[in-house]
Amino acid sequence: MSFRIRGGTNASSGMGVADQSKATYMELQRKKVHRYVIFKIDEKNNEVVVEKTGGPTESYDDFTAALPENDCRYAVYDYDFVTSENCQKSKIFFFAWSPSVSRIRSKMLYATSKDRFRRELEGIHYEIQATDPTEVELEVLKERAN
Repeated sequence: MSFRIRGGTNASSGMGVADQSKATYMELQRKKVHRYVIFKIDEKNNEVVVEKTGGPTESYDDFTAALPENDCRYAVYDYDFVTSENCQKSKIFFFAWSPSVSRIRSKMLYATSKDRFRRELEGIHYEIQATDPTEVELEVLKERAN
């Protein structure tokens, strides 16, 4: 038997997940309304909220440009590609973005909340933890997806 608390919190970080965050992810996953979603932790309300979404026509460069240079974020990206058998596929990547220049407190907050948040997003295919732009280059996604 399992119990779920609506908008529950993580015992270690006390961080909940805003209903809007889950709904926006579902729009990306099922309806293909967004190419990517960037999430941030709202410390005032102790929850993960949507910071930015990218439309279906936005590129991977648009996505990486939207990640802050000096602060942590979570993100999901819907990666479309064609296999060697010429089949159109789509894989959803989860990013834990934690630049080396971000504040220690921010890094710790995002690290302790990540697993709880990640579990709320069903259907993620791959996870990437990145500390600098070279770890989120398009080639990394291509290698993982194939």
